[in-house]
Amino acid sequence: MLFHVTLESDEDGWVVAACPALPGCATQGQDEQEALANIREAIVAWLWAEDRKAVAGLS
Repeated sequence: MLFHVTLESDEDGWVVAACPALPGCATQGQDEQEALANIREAIVAWLWAEDRKAVAGLS
């Protein structure tokens, strides 16, 4: 699966990464590389959580 990700620098110099297609799926890193690694993990965790909700009948 491919997801579009946005990257923005915040006022403290951190890079904020978000996946607009997955509500609430966002993270940050000290640089672009760390933010991208973190958003990959966040996307996997978001999808896993949604799958668990579907299995439990909570969606």
